[in-house]
Amino acid sequence: MDKDFLLSTEWARKLYHGHAEGQPVIDYHCHLDPRQVFEDARFEDLTQLWICDHGAGDHYKWRLMRANGVPEELITGDGAPYEKFLAYVRTMERALGNPLYEWSHLELRRAFGIDLTICEGNAPEIWRRANERIGQPDFSARGLIRSFGVRCVCTTDDPVSDLAWHRKLAAEEGPGFRMLPTFRPDALMAIDALGFAAYAKRLSQASGIEVVDWASLKAAASQRVQAFHEAGGRLADHGLNSFKFVPSADDEIAAVVARALLGEAVSAKAADAYRSALSLFLMGEYEKRGWTLQLHMNVLRNANARGFRLLGADAGFDSVGDQPGLVSEVARLLDAASETAALPRTILYSLDESQWMALATLMQSFQGGVRQRLQLGCAWWFSDSLAGMERQLTVFAQESLLANFTGMLTDSRSFLSYPRHEYFRRVLCRTLGQWVEDGRIPADEDWLGGVVEDVCYRNARDYFGFFERG
Repeated sequence: MDKDFLLSTEWARKLYHGHAEGQPVIDYHCHLDPRQVFEDARFEDLTQLWICDHGAGDHYKWRLMRANGVPEELITGDGAPYEKFLAYVRTMERALGNPLYEWSHLELRRAFGIDLTICEGNAPEIWRRANERIGQPDFSARGLIRSFGVRCVCTTDDPVSDLAWHRKLAAEEGPGFRMLPTFRPDALMAIDALGFAAYAKRLSQASGIEVVDWASLKAAASQRVQAFHEAGGRLADHGLNSFKFVPSADDEIAAVVARALLGEAVSAKAADAYRSALSLFLMGEYEKRGWTLQLHMNVLRNANARGFRLLGADAGFDSVGDQPGLVSEVARLLDAASETAALPRTILYSLDESQWMALATLMQSFQGGVRQRLQLGCAWWFSDSLAGMERQLTVFAQESLLANFTGMLTDSRSFLSYPRHEYFRRVLCRTLGQWVEDGRIPADEDWLGGVVEDVCYRNARDYFGFFERG
């Protein structure tokens, strides 16, 4: 992993070192804890940063450690920090070809200046040197964010959040970056969940609008969107693990909401109708404010019921979904929003890579009004690899305008994850460099370097409007 890692052609090296390498980072989708950022959290050791931070952590790593037979005590449990670290090192020795192998080495190099191979023989020195660096005054949550050239971090936040930590950070002078909330209404969509009536009460408290029916629920949701907007939020993120578009009359949705608020069971079809109606309402709210909607689709959540009971959500028990016909259902949603001029800028992600071509061609049916109103989202989650990134870039370029792409995100809970932006930039330059070598695009560095800078930074800066006040 020298300076030319993944840069397999002269043009790839020219584009990366001359144009991509020094670009700032906009991380427009992550799961960092805003409280840790505000409080400028410090860290005990490499295990806390790399594996498990008091119950939270990077479940990409947890899945691999389980695959290597590591006991849960040394993953999310109470095992000794050095033993957990050793268990991860031994896992990495078996992880050739896995993106985590490359990410972990990049993290050591960029955050700690350690260029050793991750192996049991080097483990004592890696542990010592990393922990020495962790103990230095500038090594903290904010220090890490600044060290990677990050200009903006977008966290993932429930509509009922009071956004207190975001507001506190925004009130400070000169943290060196912006931290903005993203509206994630999954709990608001879950009308068929047992706790929905209780959640509606929390929404009432957060919005100051008593939620007693469908009309007041929409009013409360609108108030929360506006509160996020005033806190600098310009993004919404809907988790469509699966989705069916069921159009219904307003009075039918009102009846569904009335039953749910009383704690009564809601049928699957009624829940789909509610989610369809609420999605359309929120899309209109986003479009009025110039927001961007991210649709993260086709996830099989919590497949391991026993693991979920023991450790809860986001613990490594999710996988790629396989809903047939999902793209057709999303097409109906986009069409309904378009009919009322309520289709916001939208980024479409699917964990099922076989759907990328369908989504990329679908989005072209709804372009117009703004540059790249719809985009194919980056190679996300399980597709976040060399092969996945190359496929996503190729499909985007083939079906739309790659030079308009807003680039990479971390989708991570780790403060060490920013080398994933570097990894993406290397893959981008590798891909474009090969196209130059193949004669597919001109060997024009001024033009192509500008495209690289756009995709790495400027497109996200301009598309999302994070640096515009009001």
